[in-house]
Amino acid sequence: MLKKLNYLAFLLFICFSHLGNAQKLQLGAECMDDYLPLLRAKRVGLVVNHTALVQGVHLVDTLKALGVQIVKIFAPEHGFRGKADAGEYVQNQQDKQTGLPVVSLYGQKNKKPTTEQLQDVDVLIFDMQDVGVRFYTYISTMHYVMEACAEAQKMLLVLDRPNPNGGYIAGNIREEKFKSFVGMHPIPIVHGLTVGELALMINGEKWLEKGLQCPLKVVMMQHYTHALAYSLPAKPSPNLPNDLSIQLYPSLCLFEGTIISVGRGTTFPFQVLGAPDKAYGQFTFTPRSIDGMAKSPMYQDLACYGVDFRQGEFQNKFTLQYLIAFYEKAPDKSKFFNGYFDTIAGTSTLRQQIIAGMSEKNIQKTWEKDLDTYKIMRKKYRLYE
Repeated sequence: MLKKLNYLAFLLFICFSHLGNAQKLQLGAECMDDYLPLLRAKRVGLVVNHTALVQGVHLVDTLKALGVQIVKIFAPEHGFRGKADAGEYVQNQQDKQTGLPVVSLYGQKNKKPTTEQLQDVDVLIFDMQDVGVRFYTYISTMHYVMEACAEAQKMLLVLDRPNPNGGYIAGNIREEKFKSFVGMHPIPIVHGLTVGELALMINGEKWLEKGLQCPLKVVMMQHYTHALAYSLPAKPSPNLPNDLSIQLYPSLCLFEGTIISVGRGTTFPFQVLGAPDKAYGQFTFTPRSIDGMAKSPMYQDLACYGVDFRQGEFQNKFTLQYLIAFYEKAPDKSKFFNGYFDTIAGTSTLRQQIIAGMSEKNIQKTWEKDLDTYKIMRKKYRLYE
């Protein structure tokens, strides 16, 4: 009886929160009538992190209050609570607040749920805030979860969330030889899809191992369009602390494959660029070890010179102009790119084009045919205008 009362109270809260504004965005997680019936008498596993919020309350707490039987949590890069550094291995553990076992999907070996880990699970839910960029690893985790569900014939519910970079499509298509955890799919750098739409594309294009298809249901948002400006209520990862960093991320993350710092080890990562050489600019910053953001940042305790994007206006679009400008300023161009650049770019061609002195406009022209083909494919999986 108490569980039923909790359920009714929560549904009333959701309903009343939307009264007076019929067009207010409703996240997939808030559209409970679409998925709660599928969880009755089921053992549920959650693929979530700190961004899985429902009206400011974590999805785990929300579902537990409604009597849903949650048996375990699967956590991506940065961990369930979102506090691990980029690239830091996350260990299996028991969550202190909920008492639930947490299975890391960013451990030394385990990026995909095993058959054993899924034995006591009937239904999996994926609910994480993505940023709409190919090399952001939450969508790679989703790919492996879909694959595991396809193999075990377990239902996967994707609770859809907005794409804060969803208003445009840009960048080269990833080439097959550069497939990696930061480039699982042959899509552009800025792909213009929500996680739900991408899940449908992965299934529809048979990108899972052996062409398998996952038993999948996407719980759609209400009153969402790709043109909607959306400010995230929680930072999606430790080094994307605000809207500006999220908008700059598609362009600046390519610098992770160079000798230039993106400001990890500061309180304003992905909002600055620099290196310990005055050739790169007049603005200065000094990376420090920051627990929960960057324990061992590039150029730790060294003064870096470069540019600060927090000053002035920024047009929200992907651009190569910063990468080209910093390459041109580099005193020793032979050392500018490192071995990671081609992996994150999803091609070796971009590096070669920059070295050859091609302009941004001419580089973009080489992407046009592939992007046109991609946009046609994307139409098959779009859920929103």
